[in-house]
Amino acid sequence: MSYDRALTVFSPDGHLFQVEYAQEAVRKGTCTVGICGKDSVVLGVEKKAALKLQDSRTMRKIHQLDQHMFIASAGLVADARVLVDMARVECQNHRLTIEDPPTVEFITHYVASIQQRYTQSGGRRPFGISTLIVGFDPDNMPKLFQTDPSGIYYQWKANSIGRNSQTVREYLEKHYTDDIGESDAIKLAVKSLLEVVQTGAKNIELLVITKGGSRTPDADEIEEVIKTIEAEKAEEADRRSSRRTAQA
Repeated sequence: MSYDRALTVFSPDGHLFQVEYAQEAVRKGTCTVGICGKDSVVLGVEKKAALKLQDSRTMRKIHQLDQHMFIASAGLVADARVLVDMARVECQNHRLTIEDPPTVEFITHYVASIQQRYTQSGGRRPFGISTLIVGFDPDNMPKLFQTDPSGIYYQWKANSIGRNSQTVREYLEKHYTDDIGESDAIKLAVKSLLEVVQTGAKNIELLVITKGGSRTPDADEIEEVIKTIEAEKAEEADRRSSRRTAQA
């Protein structure tokens, strides 16, 4: 029997191959990074290069769900658009019925539930995306959650999804600190993306969310951050060279 053709049939060793294939689609998507600081959340995404006649404004990977909440994805862009529309409607439903903005975990649970629902019945396929959902809760605490095609979700301090996400995650594990501020979080997001992005600022998009709102650093600001990072690397290389010379 071809277990990879039926979504609702487990293989003898307990796998749902269609879900695993959806996770493979995520791994082939462009890299997305989320960093939760003490007073801010930073999303960083690798943008695909726009064609000469293409309007780059239509190539969005970061979407606003509510006034205080944003989502970024890796995987199939069309699948992401469907989930974003559903999540936006749920945010408005919550405001109408509860008369309060939804928490980040509430919307994350909703998105993950939809993704799980598409793994449990025939005639449909799993969503080929993972998402990073970020924002501020009513208690003014920054939050970062991740969902997978299987429907599971976790809260993170910093995480990466998409192409080379394991490499980026290992970099974040080495350099993340719990008391990281806004400027350092921006620098860490750019540094981690530069591990996989070779073309510099023009293919990096950032979003910074604070208690007071959100902003999108432009290419010039990102370029300045990259220059600062390169200067720090040069200084570190000079220090190492000086140590080796002194030891010799």
